[in-house]
Amino acid sequence: MKKISIIIPIYNVEKYLKKCLDSVENQKYQNIEVILVNDGSTDKSEEIIKKYQENYSNIKVLKKENGGLSDSRNFGVKNATGDYICFIDSDDYIDKNLFSNLEKYLDLDYDMIKYKLIKVDENYNQIEKIDGPIFENKTGEESFNILYGQDIMLQPAWLYLYKKSFWDENKFEYPVGKVHEDFATTALMMLKAKKVISTNIYGYYYYQSNSSITRGNDEPKKMKRALDMLEHYDNMIQKIKTYDISKITEENIKIYYTNCIILKIEELSEENKKIYIKEIKKRKMFKNIKARNFKQLLKKIVLNINVNWYLKLR
Repeated sequence: MKKISIIIPIYNVEKYLKKCLDSVENQKYQNIEVILVNDGSTDKSEEIIKKYQENYSNIKVLKKENGGLSDSRNFGVKNATGDYICFIDSDDYIDKNLFSNLEKYLDLDYDMIKYKLIKVDENYNQIEKIDGPIFENKTGEESFNILYGQDIMLQPAWLYLYKKSFWDENKFEYPVGKVHEDFATTALMMLKAKKVISTNIYGYYYYQSNSSITRGNDEPKKMKRALDMLEHYDNMIQKIKTYDISKITEENIKIYYTNCIILKIEELSEENKKIYIKEIKKRKMFKNIKARNFKQLLKKIVLNINVNWYLKLR
């Protein structure tokens, strides 16, 4: 039986932590290592962690100064001993059958195993099940080319099991000090994979409260998120020069990054929109929008946002 290391970064989540940890310890799948990374919490999270550590022998507690989500994930991976690793955000939780349902894939040499999520509200009532493509035995390049235009949940780190040897061989790390770290890394990781599966298994519960929807909505934080995405784009452009991928795939990952960045504009103030659009134009990103993808992007724009800023990109 393959060993799974579950990495849970923790920072001031006393309200949600028990729900998360109970869901992990109630797993029907037995060979689990639980790595709790206390990222400098100042609330009662540490007290909760200690109680669970006393009661469960499979819990490994790591404590560090606050360094953010990326730093905590990286730290957790370095201390993981499982055949596979995965991540759970500490205000989310998982179905007790998640890993037992995925067990049949663990011996099939997949580098990445994708599963699906269910959004829940503050009372843990189901809001929405997020669908997406289902396939098996695809290369990472094939998988990305299927998912990037069809699956709105390609990015989240916590929707995959990753083979630990695959992770270590490629020396993957999340960018410390930056937000949208999943956007920065997941697609690039996938393009390195030799074998990927996207399953029809639902089991990750994504907690969405009114406060989580509006959290970080002050303008400086919005602008930082937007500028970090541009930095991730610049990093991607440099990295794919070293990748052995087709011309079509290279175009597709540029399309994927560009679409995500363009749709970020609507969140910004009018003043910051001008700055952001200037940065997009500087990178000549509009040329990344290809005919095969233009209708999809335009549909999102028409449905969700005012198009005036979009015309300024051209």
